Amino acid sequence: MEQELAGKVAFVTGASSGLGAHFARLLASRGAKVGIAARRQERLSDLVAEITAAGGTAHAVSLDVTDIAAIDPAIDAVEQALGPVDILINNSGVTVPNALHRITESEYDQVLDTNLKGAFFVAQSVAKRLMARKGEGRIVNISSTLAHRVIGQLSIYCMSKIAMDQMTKAMALEWARHGININALCPGYIETEMNADYWQTDAGKAFLSRFPRPRVGVPADLDGMLMVLAGPSGRFINGSIVSVDDGFAVGFK
Repeated sequence: MEQELAGKVAFVTGASSGLGAHFARLLASRGAKVGIAARRQERLSDLVAEITAAGGTAHAVSLDVTDIAAIDPAIDAVEQALGPVDILINNSGVTVPNALHRITESEYDQVLDTNLKGAFFVAQSVAKRLMARKGEGRIVNISSTLAHRVIGQLSIYCMSKIAMDQMTKAMALEWARHGININALCPGYIETEMNADYWQTDAGKAFLSRFPRPRVGVPADLDGMLMVLAGPSGRFINGSIVSVDDGFAVGFK
């Protein structure tokens, strides 16, 4: 397999499971040294062992992105172990299903502090390092198809992701002159270990019947676009909001 990221260092947040873990494996398989961060340190240790066994290089750091003061030390630790970060996959995210009239302040803060505030300050930290060393870089903010199609009970999550899309455009505008490309990848519904059982239930099947095609994706369906946005072939892509959702945002009934 082509090692188009050889010599690069990538930092992936929310890497203990799901898409974050998948992205870390993918980047490592393409030659990048990968720093992985999340709150669940034991899951990260297993992922480091897996990547190492496959011939890659990875280093784990514990990080809750809502702890803004912890962001710089976490990236410092990755850079000390692997070298300067070139690529950020800004993947940490949470949702709290609830009706808008029942959302509590703590639930609101949990979603916005993780999906928007934490993501902003992780990107800022990486960008400042790239600027200081005058290095080209890639930042991929992991948004969602639900930035563009509101679903009941997930409205706060939807709000956080459309704000992330605007954040992406603002960063692209201000940081382009520094050689940094910032784009947002908006996955559709992807089957992971956290939601696999749901799609086999009657409720899951009924929800799928409203999709343009009644199916969910798998993490590998995102690989091609992630590699374009994170790799050398994306040099002329900046400020883009890219949906990989099988038409969900335009065709959900």
